[in-house]
Amino acid sequence: MGRLEAVPTILQAMAELTGMRFTAVARVTESTWTACAVHDGIDFGIRPGGELELKTTICDEIRQHGRAVIFGHASEHPHFSNHHTPKFYGLESYISLPIFLSDGTFFGTLCAIDPSPVDLSTLPVEKVLGLYTKLIAAQLESELRRDRAELALLDAEEVGRLRDQFVAVLGHDLRNPVQSISMGAQVLEGALPEGRERRIAIHIQRSTQRMSELITNVLDFARGRLGSGLDVVLEPSTHLIGDLEHTVSEIQRANPDKEIIVSTSLLHTFQCDRQRIAQLLGNLVSNAVNHGTRESPVRVSLRSDENEFELAVTNSGEPIDHEKIGRLFEPFTRGTSAAPNPGLGLGLFIASEIAKAHAGKIEVSSSTDETRFVFRMPIGHRERCSDPDGLDATSSESLTATKSRAKV
Repeated sequence: MGRLEAVPTILQAMAELTGMRFTAVARVTESTWTACAVHDGIDFGIRPGGELELKTTICDEIRQHGRAVIFGHASEHPHFSNHHTPKFYGLESYISLPIFLSDGTFFGTLCAIDPSPVDLSTLPVEKVLGLYTKLIAAQLESELRRDRAELALLDAEEVGRLRDQFVAVLGHDLRNPVQSISMGAQVLEGALPEGRERRIAIHIQRSTQRMSELITNVLDFARGRLGSGLDVVLEPSTHLIGDLEHTVSEIQRANPDKEIIVSTSLLHTFQCDRQRIAQLLGNLVSNAVNHGTRESPVRVSLRSDENEFELAVTNSGEPIDHEKIGRLFEPFTRGTSAAPNPGLGLGLFIASEIAKAHAGKIEVSSSTDETRFVFRMPIGHRERCSDPDGLDATSSESLTATKSRAKV
């Protein structure tokens, strides 16, 4: 009630209208009378939060019958001259109107009292003050709704925070058993002869690899939601090409029927998180494999010059609607095609977060000819590559599903 800006003005206006020097809004229940807001010109001694004995007030009667009580000269009134309330508090003039909420619930009263008599016969007291009670009720309900909304929001945020913590802990704990299954399947693959059992072992490996990717994406999303952000460890990009080609090789192995062509032209080293850039590439290539046509290859282009590093992934397929492009990097956004679409819809979101962590961004263009995702990041400190792995020169190759390329 103290936050309702109109209430002090209403109490002041009520005092001036009636000539009565004490006005108040009271909360009245079956057992209590509590002052919520007060305008006191007679030093009555009640402050907001102060209480009166309920049975000593007329407000208890108003709570029961729901009607206003108004008199200007108690000692001459046929009923209130002998009433206990005017005698107990030494009152001559008195006004009290019920305040009802919109659902009919009784809240309390709008009151005015004075030890001196007041002529109220010529004043539209009940009509005007009745409007005041409606205004107070409307403002009070608005404030209560806001309080409930704020509490609901806090509860939702707390539930969301706990949920994200649970997801982070669960994802972390799932990594070890998944890695154990993957290692066991790898051992079986190497030990078993060609046949049904070996194919099952290979299938288990691929499934655990996919599970590991999902766990990584969920953990990254949870970290972002919890405010810690994605971990980025900047280091020279000396072995970046090897990391990126290894990432593409793993995706190729899981999709032996899909051709993935990689071209590279990295002429400078720069600072980046190689594992995160590889993760970004993996998410973009996986997205291209899932949504591109089976007949057309996925093309990956990696290049750097003196100013920036560029990573581009291109595929052919159904074009993305222009209005949907702006939502592609929102979490849990997935394609709308009828084809099976594995995953949680976090891949592009995580890729965009990695791009931001490197002060870069991902741009998308899509037409009937091709869909192209391009990640660009500025290069700060840079040096001419010394070609330690023999991978700096411009090259182009098609990754196939041969056994030699499939080995991780």
